[in-house]
Amino acid sequence: MNLLQQLQQAQAQVLARRWFLRDCGVGLAGLALNSLLSRDGVAAPAAANPLATRQPHYPAKAKRVIYIFQAGAPSHLELFDNKPELTKHSGQLPPAELLKGYRAAFINPNSALLGPKFKFAKHGQSGMELSEVLPYTAQVADELCLIRTMQTEAVNHAPAQIMMNTGSQQFGRPSFGSWTLYGLGSESNDLPGFVVLTSAKGTSGGASNYGCGFLPTVYGGIPFRSSGEPVLYLSNPAGVDQDTQRASLDALNRLNAQSLHADADPEIAARIQSYEMAYRLQTSAPELMELGQETKETLDSYGIKNPKDANFARNCLLARRLVERGVRFVQLFHEAWDQHGNLTAGVKQNALDTDQASAALIRDLKQRGLLKDTLVIWGGEFGRTPMVQGGNDGRDHHNRCFSLWLAGGGIKGGYTHGQTDELGFNVAADPVHVNDLHATLLHLLGFDHTRLTFRSQGRDYRLTDVHGHVVKEMLS
Repeated sequence: MNLLQQLQQAQAQVLARRWFLRDCGVGLAGLALNSLLSRDGVAAPAAANPLATRQPHYPAKAKRVIYIFQAGAPSHLELFDNKPELTKHSGQLPPAELLKGYRAAFINPNSALLGPKFKFAKHGQSGMELSEVLPYTAQVADELCLIRTMQTEAVNHAPAQIMMNTGSQQFGRPSFGSWTLYGLGSESNDLPGFVVLTSAKGTSGGASNYGCGFLPTVYGGIPFRSSGEPVLYLSNPAGVDQDTQRASLDALNRLNAQSLHADADPEIAARIQSYEMAYRLQTSAPELMELGQETKETLDSYGIKNPKDANFARNCLLARRLVERGVRFVQLFHEAWDQHGNLTAGVKQNALDTDQASAALIRDLKQRGLLKDTLVIWGGEFGRTPMVQGGNDGRDHHNRCFSLWLAGGGIKGGYTHGQTDELGFNVAADPVHVNDLHATLLHLLGFDHTRLTFRSQGRDYRLTDVHGHVVKEMLS
């Protein structure tokens, strides 16, 4: 066979619809069309549903994720990393050698040091040191793995948030939630596999924090609204009953199926799936959002006074309800931690808004037997400077070290990882880069982070890019 014949044969194979549906990576054209279209008398292609549950590379400790993203950068020095020496040297200039090559976002790095604003104490059998403004988190200290040595390259909010959520400062990469859904599929037929809940204000990084990037659209995060209908236009308009809507949707599905058979465009398949999901959400979403079904004891534990009030506590309880219903990945965004000034009052208020519900979620999951295979993450995009900003009560962005905590899903409870220097400026031992964190989280979900890839624009991409290693010390 000559070269021209080989090229012609290869081209024919590429254009063959049957080959596309059988062999194209993740079976993009499937999307459960057997169940969606056979009911309407339309032959569905023999392809897998990309949201069907799939097995990871090896047995996983975690099956689902709740990521509590405290956007705006919580101060590790006020919450998680006690620095008596910083208090001792408060008001003095930092050592000159400390500032070599240092880049701050706004302040002159040669600003006076600022001691922590709150006292710390040891808690639990592990003796984990936590701030006095986190009394509820202190009660679950033995469930937590506290990382004090997180590092990132980014120094401003949007790039740092995108880095924490996608492994890159560049727009257009898939989020951690999308990679998780791509790798594991969803266990829910009536709710999206990746749900996003927001309190406080929207994040600086916007939808890129939960977007699917170059992955198929079906793997993107779906925002649920904080009040009113969780999804816009969920209810039928006046004059449209359920039978009329079903008939209209069936007709639309048949037209989309014809286009799918002709063009084999994965986005048409994603559209069919999204229409069907929206139809099922009309029943499942209102039931999900009705917190009146919960006991008073449960509501009180989260600090929920009115189940209809939109706030962080309500979102924490919704997160538990979502994972109970098979949702693979739930992400809570709460951007309120950017204390360039008014640090003392700001951190105290933020702790009042989030501490009780965060701890209640851990206890609630454990009580229901869900914590052992649910991975919970709490943290922001970077930390705050040991130097003062805004008079005498503020801190700038700090990327050289910051803290976050993990719980459940194969994490070693009651463990504090890493150590920073005496001023909370640099990592002194056991650094954890964002890529290392992602590698570890994927490991807990059953994936070798170097093998969970997707080919785009001629190369294989992964969440950790070409970096990252699993931090084994944090594993149970």
